[in-house]
Amino acid sequence: MLLKNPKKKAQRALNHIGRLKYFHDEKFDKRRNQLRKLMVESSNIAIKNLPDALEGFSIVQLTDLHLRPFTQLELIERAVVKANLLKPDLVVLTGDYVWHDEADILDLAPVLAQLKAKYGVYACLGNHDVDTDAKFITEVLHRHKIPVLINQGFSFEVGDARLYLAGIDDGWKGQPDIKATMSNYPNKGNVPTILLAHEPDMIDWYADDTRISLQLSGHTHGGGQVVSNKGKSFIKAHLGKKYVKGLYRVNQSWVYTSRGIGSTGLPVRHNCLPEVTHLRLVKEESST
Repeated sequence: MLLKNPKKKAQRALNHIGRLKYFHDEKFDKRRNQLRKLMVESSNIAIKNLPDALEGFSIVQLTDLHLRPFTQLELIERAVVKANLLKPDLVVLTGDYVWHDEADILDLAPVLAQLKAKYGVYACLGNHDVDTDAKFITEVLHRHKIPVLINQGFSFEVGDARLYLAGIDDGWKGQPDIKATMSNYPNKGNVPTILLAHEPDMIDWYADDTRISLQLSGHTHGGGQVVSNKGKSFIKAHLGKKYVKGLYRVNQSWVYTSRGIGSTGLPVRHNCLPEVTHLRLVKEESST
């Protein structure tokens, strides 16, 4: 049963605007509004003591898809195509699949099911997912063979090495539990950890956990979707004020914050293109 949400009626009214050609045509490259001008951002992540078998391990991250009213399936379909062309080892989805209407996941999940990766596609939840119907969204993604990690993790073999993948519940609307999230971490061996956490500033809550190699986040929309020519963000989200976009070092861990795919609020993006994130794990060079 879908939940009743007073914001749902407003979104459904805006859906009529979202059907305009402006949100579908091929003229997006000529506009100053970069709402649909999708790009791939690539970075190498230097991990201390990275096992040889994990050198070059590639991860594609998609986040903040926010299907409708202003983000249409066409944009997300293009993002999926770009992701698959990168031939990643792993694909991760870091939350906010809908805006205010959880029913939109029914159209979104079959598109996301087309993502391909050697070691699978995994997800965590965002604040909009929890605010609408986390159970329903989780069930639909699972139905399309996309496991949603909620305060849980697991390790898997990559050659003769292991990697620990974990997802923590949303830090704003959910009930995050880092102890439970890391409870399946292997007791022996050098096992790097990739943590999916929707809000980037959550890293400060457990920055002393030396097992976490890389946290992947979204939530900020790169700074509220509008950034000045000097790179200044006009809006900073709750739990997204410090690590707004790109790569940051926090103690022994890295945090990467993607600008995301979709848009909420005003249908405008400026100096803040929608992003497919492509990351490669590499060995950290010794300073000695």
